Amino acid sequence: MRVRHAVLLTTLGALCLGAAKPPQPIDLLIRGGTIYPGSGAPFVGDVAVSGDRIVAVGRRLSLPARRTIEAGGLIVAPGFIDPHTHAGAQLASDDAAVRLIPGFLMQGVTTAFIGNDGGGDPDVAGVLGRAATKPVGINYATYVGLDPVRKRVIGEGDRAPSADELARMKGLVAGAMCDGALGFSTGLFYAPQSFAAKEEIVALAREAGIRGGVYDSHLRDESSYSIGLAAAVDEALGVGREAHLPLNISHIKALGVDVHGQAPAIIAMVERARRAGQKVTADQYPWSASGTSLVASLVPVWAQDGGRSAMLRRFDDAAEMTRIRQGMIENLRRRGGADQLLITEGEHKGRTLAAVASARGEDPVAAAVAVIRVKDPAVASFNQTEADIAAFMRRPWVMTGSDASTGHPRAYGSFARKYSEYVVRRKVLSLRDFIHRSSTLTAETFGLAGRGRLAQGAFADIVVFDPGSFAARATYEQPTLLAQGVRSVVVNGVLAVDGGALTGAAAGRALAQTPPAGTCP
Repeated sequence: MRVRHAVLLTTLGALCLGAAKPPQPIDLLIRGGTIYPGSGAPFVGDVAVSGDRIVAVGRRLSLPARRTIEAGGLIVAPGFIDPHTHAGAQLASDDAAVRLIPGFLMQGVTTAFIGNDGGGDPDVAGVLGRAATKPVGINYATYVGLDPVRKRVIGEGDRAPSADELARMKGLVAGAMCDGALGFSTGLFYAPQSFAAKEEIVALAREAGIRGGVYDSHLRDESSYSIGLAAAVDEALGVGREAHLPLNISHIKALGVDVHGQAPAIIAMVERARRAGQKVTADQYPWSASGTSLVASLVPVWAQDGGRSAMLRRFDDAAEMTRIRQGMIENLRRRGGADQLLITEGEHKGRTLAAVASARGEDPVAAAVAVIRVKDPAVASFNQTEADIAAFMRRPWVMTGSDASTGHPRAYGSFARKYSEYVVRRKVLSLRDFIHRSSTLTAETFGLAGRGRLAQGAFADIVVFDPGSFAARATYEQPTLLAQGVRSVVVNGVLAVDGGALTGAAAGRALAQTPPAGTCP
């Protein structure tokens, strides 16, 4: 049911106007806000909630309510849905406060996906089932990922699977899909996933496609590390076509000096595929810095064959290290130099690689190797241009995402920053487009039934925010500052944020996808 300019009076609302007996009060009435239903034009009106559902949306709902929130001057929208996060460890934490995921709730994010970049645990039943004993603050869904599937069967080596090994890997993906996974994810830039050929990926993705899943991919190359950005997009499109399932490109970008300005060409590739009938979307975070690790940024992938211990042995081999050093020098150039890599955890947290090198009296590559020998730290890599960011953001098939990870402000500020920076300040998007691409588009793309809209019968996932103050406070120096401007957040009918403060309610749910009939035992 679409919400339009016309007043929506549900059966419940109509009964309220003419019933002989006073109706039972609803649980929550959000009154007088500017409602952006997700699709359709905004209007000033009310949203009524009982239990975990929206029971009415309209211009004036004369309904008695146990609780009323006055939303005059505020925006009322579907709860935001983040299609790319690394919040799995937080959702599984033994600390109930951590499991609320405050950084998401205080931006209005009510649903998040985990298992991205190929990291999804094949034990999907366990991942989804733990919400029953460890209540969470937001809804979540999960992918099954190439990394654990490949490691479990092959290990970390650079080789193709045997026929028997491939069959076992396919079985892991199929089983995970039957247990409720969203689809199959890959992080082909990262070893050992980078050792998988396209044919292997197609075979595994097909198992997800048969069971109604999506292929979500961190491209093999977002820059010029190996096959190049355009070829990596072409590979992902090919996997989607050959495996017969929708493709979502993770955190779409043009990373590094060699590919700056290529956004229009990549957009053209995707839109040709879409015109030909292929289902292709992407998600994007609104930051010029990506989040990765120092090893992934600088160490050539061949030197990571066999895992960390093998890499460290190569560091100790003079001949190997000469070759590694040359590769690291080139990768540092791609990323814009040592002053564009900010270490975000560990001993050197808050310092650029250039600053660490200066303090040690070494060149940046030698300093990076010394740091990596102790631990591979997370880094923020400043590698994108605003022109490319805006070009991708304007496309109607690009959703808002965070790629939320430790040490990067995107975990605490992506949705808020996209609004304040790209809707209000830069005017790249309209408010209506921002809300649609942060909620409805994501729900429709991934088949989240009953979510992503403010409509009668939908789940009551709702955000109420102040359009004058909604903004990120998190910075690269202080990445865990909560966003400002969100007044209320409702998750499955329960107030998780009330008056701008967390209530402590853990009303989130694990969202299992249902495979088509006959595709699972």
